[in-house]
Amino acid sequence: MNNREQQVGYVLKQAQSLLRLRMEEALNPLALTVSQYSCLHHLLREPGISAAGLARATFMTRQSMSSMLQQLLDRRLVERPARPESGRVLPTALTAAGVDLLSAAQAEVNGVEERMLSGLSPSERTSLTRGLSACVKALGG
Repeated sequence: MNNREQQVGYVLKQAQSLLRLRMEEALNPLALTVSQYSCLHHLLREPGISAAGLARATFMTRQSMSSMLQQLLDRRLVERPARPESGRVLPTALTAAGVDLLSAAQAEVNGVEERMLSGLSPSERTSLTRGLSACVKALGG
């Protein structure tokens, strides 16, 4: 490999870091972090998911998720019952305010993603998605 060539893993990490930075910048006016956005996004897809399930889905520790959920509860973006219906799990769901904020955040995130992919043709976008999905599968994700 010559000096101008870069390893795929390095370029992937560079893209991931810049994507996160640009998402943080885009979400900042909404007073959301990327982690909070990800949490709200997963709650829309899986209403009632447990805190442990959210932590796994967003690559966070259970302790960090607990703290973040408290912040989202304080902002009335999510709600949880006072007591579990069964067992120890307190299911979490988006409030109407959470849905509205997520909608605005999604528009910002879509803009960042479109910027990231703007240099690719539709077929290159499809190939990129397929290639990255194959990498995830090969590494056991």
